Amino acid sequence: VQLQASGGGLVQPGGSTRLSCAASGVILDDYSVGWFRQAPGKEREGVGCVTYGDRTIYFDDSVKGRFTISRDNAKSTVYLQMNSLKPEDTAVYYCAAGPPGLNSGSYIYTSTYGYWGQGTLVTVSS
Repeated sequence: VQLQASGGGLVQPGGSTRLSCAASGVILDDYSVGWFRQAPGKEREGVGCVTYGDRTIYFDDSVKGRFTISRDNAKSTVYLQMNSLKPEDTAVYYCAAGPPGLNSGSYIYTSTYGYWGQGTLVTVSS
Protein backbone atom coordinates (compact mmCIF):
# COMPACT_ATOMS: atom_id res chain seq x y z
CA VAL A 1 0.00 0.00 0.00
CA GLN A 2 1.38 3.36 -0.99
CA LEU A 3 0.01 6.85 -0.62
CA GLN A 4 1.44 9.68 -2.68
CA ALA A 5 0.79 13.25 -1.61
CA SER A 6 1.46 15.95 -4.18
CA GLY A 7 0.58 19.50 -5.14
CA GLY A 8 2.64 21.51 -2.69
CA GLY A 9 4.68 24.54 -3.59
CA LEU A 10 5.03 28.26 -3.02
CA VAL A 11 1.73 30.14 -2.68
CA GLN A 12 1.13 33.79 -1.93
CA PRO A 13 -0.91 34.76 1.12
CA GLY A 14 -4.58 34.70 0.23
CA GLY A 15 -3.94 32.26 -2.58
CA SER A 16 -5.14 28.71 -3.15
CA THR A 17 -3.72 25.35 -3.96
CA ARG A 18 -4.95 21.78 -4.09
CA LEU A 19 -3.15 18.80 -2.66
CA SER A 20 -3.76 15.29 -3.93
CA CYS A 21 -3.43 11.99 -2.13
CA ALA A 22 -3.30 9.11 -4.56
CA ALA A 23 -3.33 5.49 -3.48
CA SER A 24 -1.87 2.39 -5.04
CA GLY A 25 -2.36 -1.13 -3.80
CA VAL A 26 -5.55 -0.18 -2.00
CA ILE A 27 -8.96 1.18 -2.82
CA LEU A 28 -8.84 4.50 -1.02
CA ASP A 29 -12.61 4.66 -0.88
CA ASP A 30 -12.48 1.80 1.62
CA TYR A 31 -10.68 3.98 4.14
CA SER A 32 -11.08 7.16 6.09
CA VAL A 33 -8.48 9.61 4.87
CA GLY A 34 -6.89 12.23 7.07
CA TRP A 35 -4.74 15.21 6.28
CA PHE A 36 -2.03 16.32 8.69
CA ARG A 37 0.62 19.00 8.63
CA GLN A 38 3.90 19.58 10.39
CA ALA A 39 5.49 22.99 10.58
CA PRO A 40 9.21 23.36 11.41
CA GLY A 41 9.82 22.73 15.08
CA LYS A 42 6.23 21.68 15.73
CA GLU A 43 4.40 18.41 16.15
CA ARG A 44 2.32 16.91 13.40
CA GLU A 45 -1.26 18.08 13.73
CA GLY A 46 -4.54 16.97 12.23
CA VAL A 47 -5.98 19.29 9.61
CA GLY A 48 -9.03 17.37 8.49
CA CYS A 49 -10.50 14.03 7.63
CA VAL A 50 -13.11 12.43 5.40
CA THR A 51 -14.54 9.27 6.88
CA TYR A 52 -15.23 5.98 5.19
CA GLY A 53 -18.88 5.24 4.54
CA ASP A 54 -20.90 8.25 5.52
CA ARG A 55 -18.24 10.60 4.16
CA THR A 56 -18.42 12.89 7.16
CA ILE A 57 -15.78 15.60 6.98
CA TYR A 58 -14.04 17.10 9.97
CA PHE A 59 -11.70 20.09 10.06
CA ASP A 60 -9.55 21.72 12.64
CA ASP A 61 -10.87 25.13 13.65
CA SER A 62 -7.75 26.78 12.22
CA VAL A 63 -8.73 25.80 8.66
CA LYS A 64 -12.50 25.52 8.90
CA GLY A 65 -14.17 27.56 6.17
CA ARG A 66 -10.96 27.75 4.13
CA PHE A 67 -10.13 24.11 3.37
CA THR A 68 -12.31 21.44 1.79
CA ILE A 69 -11.85 17.72 1.20
CA SER A 70 -13.20 15.72 -1.70
CA ARG A 71 -12.83 12.23 -3.12
CA ASP A 72 -12.47 10.92 -6.66
CA ASN A 73 -13.16 7.24 -6.26
CA ALA A 74 -12.45 6.44 -9.90
CA LYS A 75 -8.90 7.72 -9.39
CA SER A 76 -8.58 6.46 -5.80
CA THR A 77 -7.57 9.98 -4.88
CA VAL A 78 -8.53 12.38 -2.11
CA TYR A 79 -8.02 16.12 -2.47
CA LEU A 80 -7.39 18.88 0.02
CA GLN A 81 -8.44 22.22 -1.45
CA MET A 82 -6.76 25.02 0.45
CA ASN A 83 -8.08 28.56 0.03
CA SER A 84 -7.31 31.90 1.66
CA LEU A 85 -3.92 30.61 2.66
CA LYS A 86 -2.01 32.25 5.46
CA PRO A 87 1.72 32.19 6.29
CA GLU A 88 0.89 30.04 9.32
CA ASP A 89 -0.40 27.34 6.97
CA THR A 90 3.20 26.76 5.88
CA ALA A 91 4.06 23.13 6.63
CA VAL A 92 4.71 19.73 5.19
CA TYR A 93 1.31 18.19 4.53
CA TYR A 94 0.70 14.47 4.84
CA CYS A 95 -2.21 12.25 3.95
CA ALA A 96 -3.00 9.05 5.78
CA ALA A 97 -5.47 6.21 5.43
CA GLY A 98 -7.29 4.88 8.43
CA PRO A 99 -10.28 2.85 9.60
CA PRO A 100 -13.97 3.70 9.36
CA GLY A 101 -15.78 5.14 12.31
CA LEU A 102 -13.58 8.13 12.95
CA ASN A 103 -15.08 11.11 14.72
CA SER A 104 -14.09 14.65 15.56
CA GLY A 105 -12.12 13.41 18.54
CA SER A 106 -10.27 10.50 16.95
CA TYR A 107 -9.22 11.73 13.52
CA ILE A 108 -6.53 13.99 14.95
CA TYR A 109 -4.36 11.17 16.34
CA THR A 110 -1.56 9.92 14.09
CA SER A 111 -1.80 6.47 15.69
CA THR A 112 -5.29 6.11 14.21
CA TYR A 113 -3.87 5.71 10.71
CA GLY A 114 -2.11 2.70 9.28
CA TYR A 115 -0.81 4.12 6.02
CA TRP A 116 0.98 7.41 5.35
CA GLY A 117 2.10 9.37 2.33
CA GLN A 118 5.55 10.94 2.19
CA GLY A 119 4.44 14.57 2.62
CA THR A 120 4.42 17.60 0.37
CA LEU A 121 5.68 21.06 1.36
CA VAL A 122 3.36 24.05 1.16
CA THR A 123 5.02 27.42 1.68
CA VAL A 124 2.79 30.47 2.02
CA SER A 125 4.88 33.57 1.50
CA SER A 126 5.02 36.72 -0.56
